[in-house]
Amino acid sequence: MSQPSAFASPVAPSPSEQAPSTVPRIALVGVHGFGERHLANVARLQATGVLDLVAIADPHPPRDGALGSSVAVFETLDDLLAAGTAPDVVILATPIQTHVPLAKAALAAGADVYVEKPPAASLSQFQELLAAAESAGRLVQVGFQSLGSAGLPAVGEIIANGEIGDVLGLSATGTWLRTRAYFQRSRWAGKRSLDGTDVVDGVATNALAHAVVTGLSIAGAHRLEDVAAVDTDLYHAHPTESDDTSVIRVRTAGGRVLACALTLCAAEQTLPSVTVFGMAGKAEFFYTADELVVTTADGERREVFGRTDLLENLLDARSSGAELLSPLAGSGAFMAVLEAIRTAPAPSQIDARYVTWEGSGDDAHPVVHGIAELISRAALAQATFSELAVPWARPLQPAVHFTVAGRAVASYQDGSRIRPSSSPRPYLHPVRTLAGTVVTDHQPADHVWHLGVGVALQDVNGINFWGGRTYTRDAGEYVWRPDHGTVVRTSSTTASAEDPCPDGQDPDGDSSLSEELCWKGPDGVAVLREQRNWTWAAVDPRTWRLTLDFTLAPAGGVPVSLGSPGSNGRPQGGYGGFFWRLPACAGARVWSPAGSGEAALHGSVSRWLAWSGTFDGEPATLVFTAPEDCRDPWFVRVAGYPGVGQSLAWDEPVLLHPGESVHRSITVLVSDALLGTADIGSLIGALERRS
Repeated sequence: MSQPSAFASPVAPSPSEQAPSTVPRIALVGVHGFGERHLANVARLQATGVLDLVAIADPHPPRDGALGSSVAVFETLDDLLAAGTAPDVVILATPIQTHVPLAKAALAAGADVYVEKPPAASLSQFQELLAAAESAGRLVQVGFQSLGSAGLPAVGEIIANGEIGDVLGLSATGTWLRTRAYFQRSRWAGKRSLDGTDVVDGVATNALAHAVVTGLSIAGAHRLEDVAAVDTDLYHAHPTESDDTSVIRVRTAGGRVLACALTLCAAEQTLPSVTVFGMAGKAEFFYTADELVVTTADGERREVFGRTDLLENLLDARSSGAELLSPLAGSGAFMAVLEAIRTAPAPSQIDARYVTWEGSGDDAHPVVHGIAELISRAALAQATFSELAVPWARPLQPAVHFTVAGRAVASYQDGSRIRPSSSPRPYLHPVRTLAGTVVTDHQPADHVWHLGVGVALQDVNGINFWGGRTYTRDAGEYVWRPDHGTVVRTSSTTASAEDPCPDGQDPDGDSSLSEELCWKGPDGVAVLREQRNWTWAAVDPRTWRLTLDFTLAPAGGVPVSLGSPGSNGRPQGGYGGFFWRLPACAGARVWSPAGSGEAALHGSVSRWLAWSGTFDGEPATLVFTAPEDCRDPWFVRVAGYPGVGQSLAWDEPVLLHPGESVHRSITVLVSDALLGTADIGSLIGALERRS
């Protein structure tokens, strides 16, 4: 038995600060499920003499002989407390919806509390528990075990010392699988509420909650006030109420963005991780293994760290005043995420066409098609499934739908949801053939800053309006810089050939969208003004045409240089201006009057350039046509990724003085057929006669 110090202060410390005179008496509430781990951990620590398990409470106690004869067994915590057991610490490993009432009862009885995650099923309950703990003067540790890892301060040091450069963003990813049996283990599993009581079970709030809280911790978000906003995009493939496949995006008060891309419907389970993306590298922390992988230009290094047990930390805090590693108040940021999920619309069921069930009986589990790649893409782009236009996700509402013959052929997005380092800007995606085949891609994993169809330039007076890394002459390579601009719409008008009263419709029946856009630098100062016009119409039963006209002019009283990697010294890298990013294409054929294939066409000048192949099994041809006097070289990529553009500044910048402007125009024919050169000649001839 310990004795009081001869140098003790005459002022009595609070109960949570006072060194106990006996070995702490522990009560465990809930001994099944995760409670079994707590039972084993308590037994380990009891063997070292640092605690004494005096009681457990569970309607279904362990089998005979599993507990020592000195451990009292009760059906409920109320029974345990009423019996005068007087535990010093109560561990709660019970259903989510019971955490707060049980914790409040334990605090009122004078005990410190270790409560499993999540600590509460709503923000209001969390605040009740905070108040109860403060009133009782007791400690509450939350069971986010990953917060005990010595790897977390190591990641913080890497960020602070600039080893990976300025932080671009963070992601938390987890691809797990859970069977039918997992959701049949209890009445509350897979529920958002039960008998009118909040539960908020789900991939982010329970199964992979550690991914979320670890990401928040690394992002510097601990308390409730550390979170500025939370976006949710929730789905499920299991027949449950709760989400099992979701993206949650958190913006911290400190300006960082954490994208949590998580699923319980993967083909195989992998180690979850939190990644910090920096301008000079990245740091990926596999929190279940306490392993850190740092990748920079100098190579890769790995380190494995130790972990402090949270119960031991709680006992240390009781005896020595050590700081809790996972204090209740430090779960405030996580509770902001849980509250956003709780109040969000109910998760959407993933269409069965995109799900395959594997296994049988209780071992059966759903696999969402391509989910591992989608999780990776969402993390890289810091985008939701809706923003990625995943076919089973909720459609992202565009500013305008382009329709031809009553069919939606393109969706205009204003770009406001794009991450800052991808240079947010308006674009078209998805663009479809008349038969519905998608012929654009956006935010692909290889270049998440590629955005469907639009206008982008990598160097406008040193500002990157293309996204991603910047090629500089000084570096002689691509480097990350905080130089990304934003293009915002300031006004627009539309005219539809299919409207009952199409004011502004031209005599040929074109539909149109006219926009005024402002190109702003990272400081928010306008650099360029743009007038952009889209027009679209049917050509024949299998083909429609899209025309883009845009005019760029300086926004202020100083000259503006329009450049590219090519004009900054990168050979054959003169992309910038109009750009069309295609999706994966089988059997791609690219040709023009100048030749065929990427090598022959890249950097060539011709009246038209065609791309044909099969997209997701369906044939299509795109014909890019330029005005007869256009001398801009074609930018063509086939092998590395599929894309076509016209280069505004191939190897020399275009300098615009105040009052000057540059104008470009391109028309694209979108066909459901695999066209030949003769077909293309006929289509272009018909367009010329029409004009």
